[in-house]
Amino acid sequence: MKLIIAVIREAQLDEVREALIAAEISRITVSKVSGHGQQQQEEFYRGQKIIPNLIPKIKVEIAVNDEFLDITINTIIKASRTKEGTEGEIGDGKIFVLPLEECIRIRTGEKGGSAI
Repeated sequence: MKLIIAVIREAQLDEVREALIAAEISRITVSKVSGHGQQQQEEFYRGQKIIPNLIPKIKVEIAVNDEFLDITINTIIKASRTKEGTEGEIGDGKIFVLPLEECIRIRTGEKGGSAI
Protein backbone atom coordinates (compact mmCIF):
# COMPACT_ATOMS: atom_id res chain seq x y z
CA MET A 1 0.00 0.00 0.00
CA LYS A 2 1.14 3.53 -0.77
CA LEU A 3 0.03 7.04 0.12
CA ILE A 4 0.25 9.44 -2.80
CA ILE A 5 0.38 13.14 -1.95
CA ALA A 6 0.09 15.53 -4.88
CA VAL A 7 0.42 19.30 -4.55
CA ILE A 8 -1.15 20.93 -7.63
CA ARG A 9 -2.43 24.26 -8.91
CA GLU A 10 -5.91 25.23 -7.68
CA ALA A 11 -7.11 25.63 -11.26
CA GLN A 12 -6.21 22.01 -12.09
CA LEU A 13 -8.26 20.37 -9.31
CA ASP A 14 -11.39 19.67 -11.37
CA GLU A 15 -9.35 18.25 -14.23
CA VAL A 16 -7.34 15.99 -11.91
CA ARG A 17 -10.45 14.84 -10.05
CA GLU A 18 -12.33 14.00 -13.26
CA ALA A 19 -9.30 12.15 -14.68
CA LEU A 20 -8.96 10.09 -11.48
CA ILE A 21 -12.65 9.18 -11.56
CA ALA A 22 -12.31 8.16 -15.24
CA ALA A 23 -9.38 5.92 -14.17
CA GLU A 24 -11.69 4.37 -11.52
CA ILE A 25 -9.88 6.03 -8.62
CA SER A 26 -12.61 7.68 -6.60
CA ARG A 27 -11.38 7.81 -3.01
CA ILE A 28 -9.43 11.03 -2.54
CA THR A 29 -8.91 13.66 0.13
CA VAL A 30 -8.43 17.31 -0.89
CA SER A 31 -7.05 20.18 1.20
CA LYS A 32 -6.29 23.82 0.48
CA VAL A 33 -2.66 24.57 1.29
CA SER A 34 -0.11 27.33 0.72
CA GLY A 35 3.57 27.13 -0.05
CA HIS A 36 6.33 28.00 -2.45
CA GLY A 37 9.02 26.30 -4.45
CA GLN A 38 10.63 27.50 -7.65
CA GLN A 39 7.45 29.29 -8.68
CA GLN A 40 7.24 32.97 -7.77
CA GLN A 41 4.08 34.95 -8.33
CA GLU A 42 4.60 38.69 -8.65
CA GLU A 43 1.86 41.16 -7.73
CA PHE A 44 1.64 44.91 -7.80
CA TYR A 45 0.33 46.82 -4.81
CA ARG A 46 0.13 50.62 -5.02
CA GLY A 47 2.59 50.63 -7.91
CA GLN A 48 5.22 48.51 -6.19
CA LYS A 49 6.12 44.98 -7.13
CA ILE A 50 5.77 42.51 -4.27
CA ILE A 51 6.32 38.77 -4.15
CA PRO A 52 4.06 37.04 -1.63
CA ASN A 53 5.71 34.41 0.55
CA LEU A 54 3.11 31.69 -0.01
CA ILE A 55 1.16 30.64 -3.10
CA PRO A 56 -2.23 28.90 -2.76
CA LYS A 57 -2.20 25.25 -3.88
CA ILE A 58 -4.30 22.11 -3.52
CA LYS A 59 -3.07 18.97 -1.77
CA VAL A 60 -4.61 15.70 -2.95
CA GLU A 61 -4.04 12.58 -0.86
CA ILE A 62 -4.84 9.12 -2.19
CA ALA A 63 -4.23 5.77 -0.52
CA VAL A 64 -3.77 3.03 -3.12
CA ASN A 65 -2.88 -0.63 -3.33
CA ASP A 66 0.40 -1.26 -5.16
CA GLU A 67 -1.31 -2.29 -8.42
CA PHE A 68 -2.96 1.17 -8.70
CA LEU A 69 0.23 3.16 -8.00
CA ASP A 70 1.44 3.79 -11.58
CA ILE A 71 -1.98 4.53 -13.06
CA THR A 72 -2.71 7.02 -10.26
CA ILE A 73 0.62 8.83 -10.66
CA ASN A 74 0.37 8.96 -14.47
CA THR A 75 -3.22 10.23 -14.30
CA ILE A 76 -2.26 13.05 -11.91
CA ILE A 77 0.74 14.04 -14.05
CA LYS A 78 -1.27 14.12 -17.26
CA ALA A 79 -4.19 16.06 -15.77
CA SER A 80 -2.19 18.58 -13.76
CA ARG A 81 0.32 19.72 -16.39
CA THR A 82 -0.52 23.16 -17.72
CA LYS A 83 0.84 22.33 -21.19
CA GLU A 84 -0.26 19.04 -22.71
CA GLY A 85 2.37 16.88 -24.36
CA THR A 86 5.29 18.88 -22.97
CA GLU A 87 7.16 19.16 -19.71
CA GLY A 88 4.69 21.69 -18.34
CA GLU A 89 5.64 24.81 -16.40
CA ILE A 90 7.24 25.72 -13.10
CA GLY A 91 4.52 25.60 -10.46
CA ASP A 92 2.61 22.62 -11.88
CA GLY A 93 3.23 20.80 -8.61
CA LYS A 94 4.85 17.79 -7.01
CA ILE A 95 3.91 14.19 -6.25
CA PHE A 96 5.19 12.35 -3.20
CA VAL A 97 4.84 8.59 -2.71
CA LEU A 98 5.06 7.23 0.82
CA PRO A 99 4.81 3.68 2.15
CA LEU A 100 1.50 3.12 3.92
CA GLU A 101 1.92 0.79 6.84
CA GLU A 102 -1.72 0.17 7.67
CA CYS A 103 -5.21 1.20 6.66
CA ILE A 104 -8.20 0.56 8.92
CA ARG A 105 -11.82 1.16 7.96
CA ILE A 106 -13.41 2.65 11.08
CA ARG A 107 -16.94 1.47 10.28
CA THR A 108 -16.07 -2.26 10.03
CA GLY A 109 -12.61 -2.56 11.57
CA GLU A 110 -11.40 -4.06 8.28
CA LYS A 111 -7.61 -3.77 7.81
CA GLY A 112 -5.09 -3.71 4.97
CA GLY A 113 -5.56 -3.24 1.25
CA SER A 114 -9.22 -4.21 1.31
CA ALA A 115 -9.95 -1.28 3.65
CA ILE A 116 -8.74 1.19 1.01
